[in-house]
Amino acid sequence: MFRSSWIVAIVFGLGFASPGLGQEKPRRLLVVGQSKGYQHESISAAMAALYNLGRATGRWDAVLRTDCGAITKKPLKWQAKNLDSFDAIVFFTDGDLDMDASQKADLLSFVRDDGKGFIGVHSAAITFLHWPEYGEMLGGRYDGHPWGEFDAPLVVEDPGFPGLAGLPRSFTLTDEIYQIKDYARDRVRVLVRLDASKLDLARKGVHRTDGDFAVVWARTYGKGRVHYNGLGHRRETWERPELQAMWREMVEWSLGLRPADATPRPLRVK
Repeated sequence: MFRSSWIVAIVFGLGFASPGLGQEKPRRLLVVGQSKGYQHESISAAMAALYNLGRATGRWDAVLRTDCGAITKKPLKWQAKNLDSFDAIVFFTDGDLDMDASQKADLLSFVRDDGKGFIGVHSAAITFLHWPEYGEMLGGRYDGHPWGEFDAPLVVEDPGFPGLAGLPRSFTLTDEIYQIKDYARDRVRVLVRLDASKLDLARKGVHRTDGDFAVVWARTYGKGRVHYNGLGHRRETWERPELQAMWREMVEWSLGLRPADATPRPLRVK
């Protein structure tokens, strides 16, 4: 179970901003942090950051949940909100979550048919490993983290995509980066990757032979928008201003507030 440290972070770290007259009504973001395996300590930092960013900008209101009860289109008791009340969902999750077959179908429909957004953070790639349709929607699956937490050499492939203009074209970030399988560049637009020329490719657990280690990508799924960001294992990635700007703009894209091209394209190495 999660501790309630994120409540403290929200109460004491919040910069409130309310929409002014004539300003667009904030979108609604459902943030789900539920662990059914490894317990990521950074989930509380992520939830606080996403709540604070929405309030500070006035662009979205975040509802934070450590359960999956709201992931349904069925009416809920006591005026509880279901999927009809939200514009995008964030999963910072792992394992087989508490969702039945109807909830799973409603989640896919929320994105594919209703044209809403889905954001998978870090361990979202190790969520529902035995549910093929979830992996198809996300665009890839966890295949180990052979380098563990390390100084990851990152390359920004698409600096024009929301959230990436403020980052160097190549930089090093200490974090845990997953190796991804079941993804292909004809289905997703890779935004950030590892620089394979700076990796130990002979390390035990490295499975990819093409040197293509995607870290962040975007894609369309039916009418909806899907974004996966493999960063976020360490709480520091939620506290750095330039990375908060990245999260903010990528959430805005997922909510339909910021346009961007998610057309798949091949690997481009200079």
